[in-house]
Amino acid sequence: MAGSNFLFVPGPTNVPMRVQRAMMVPMEDHRSPNFPHLTHAVLSGLKDIFRTKTGTPFIFSASGTGCWEAALTNTLSPGDKVLAHVLASSAICGLTCASA
Repeated sequence: MAGSNFLFVPGPTNVPMRVQRAMMVPMEDHRSPNFPHLTHAVLSGLKDIFRTKTGTPFIFSASGTGCWEAALTNTLSPGDKVLAHVLASSAICGLTCASA
């Protein structure tokens, strides 16, 4: 796929052309009247993906590092010990955030 951009999280990952074409649609403005319907549909779809009827999925708009930081700061207190099993570079990022 010379000349194509690749997804590098955690990649590089080749994104098939059919997927790229499916994503070539205008972005939905978060202030549009359509946005609440879109959000509801996405959250319902996440319930299906995670096979839950009672869980509450949410969308966190940040990088993986931002998600790590939010998860750690909302579950740990300064001085807490963290045990981590590092399997990928994203786990190293989380461990780095935990040690800060």
